[in-house]
Amino acid sequence: VQLQASGGGLVQAGGSLGLSCTASGRIFSDYAAGWFRQAPGKEREFVASISYNGRNTNYADSVKGRFTISKDNAKNTMYLQMNTLKPEDTAVYYCAGESGSYRYTRPFEYMYWGQGTQVTVSS
Repeated sequence: VQLQASGGGLVQAGGSLGLSCTASGRIFSDYAAGWFRQAPGKEREFVASISYNGRNTNYADSVKGRFTISKDNAKNTMYLQMNTLKPEDTAVYYCAGESGSYRYTRPFEYMYWGQGTQVTVSS
């Protein structure tokens, strides 16, 4: 299984960006999936996750109310809509798939990873 993330870029604070993650297989329909991010010099951190059926989501406190995770199982694609972006959101964003639960927030709890896409928010 391969995951391909896209949609990163440079945006001013207060702006919006949308990320996409397309899987080569049907893992999004069978397992929970999520987004993580890693800023320079920091550990990879949880951003958001979604259950296999899309009915349940989980967000890090730092992005709650600003980011929305969703997916389209028919297209094997997961999304992350990011609004009201802040400079501290600057990081490489990774999509991750095949987790046992949308409640899982640690990287080792996800089996497959995308290559990462850079998001830079200028002040």
